[in-house]
Amino acid sequence: MDERDRDIIAALRRDSRASLSELAGQLKLSRTTIRTRIERLVARGDIVGFTVVLKEDRSQSPVRGHMMLGIEGHGTDRIVHRLSGLPEVQAIHATNGKWDLIIELGATSLEALDAVLGQIRRLDGVQTSETNLLLATRKSTVARG
Repeated sequence: MDERDRDIIAALRRDSRASLSELAGQLKLSRTTIRTRIERLVARGDIVGFTVVLKEDRSQSPVRGHMMLGIEGHGTDRIVHRLSGLPEVQAIHATNGKWDLIIELGATSLEALDAVLGQIRRLDGVQTSETNLLLATRKSTVARG
């Protein structure tokens, strides 16, 4: 991936609905160059998908947060399985460093979020946790291929 590819990706992140002509004008490249490079980025797997985020998606879970979990022993797979069954759990990320898992949560209210946090904290094997509420989202990077 070169600088032009990164410029195209940056422009698509700002406005994924921009036409090839608009992108070409912004980046001072031809439409053919833009189309060819986007097709190549998709074919190589650098771009794995395009998405639409609806207002409804945000309004169904207006209270959002990240919960970081420290797991004792080898219980991660069992805990991931349990977390996967909770409707408020939108994504589960394995990570390194201080935390073993980072959970993306969405709930209808603070009370509903508090209830699911308590439910997760009581799971056998959850040793420690920390939760951060998401106050505002300036850029969504949700993409599913």
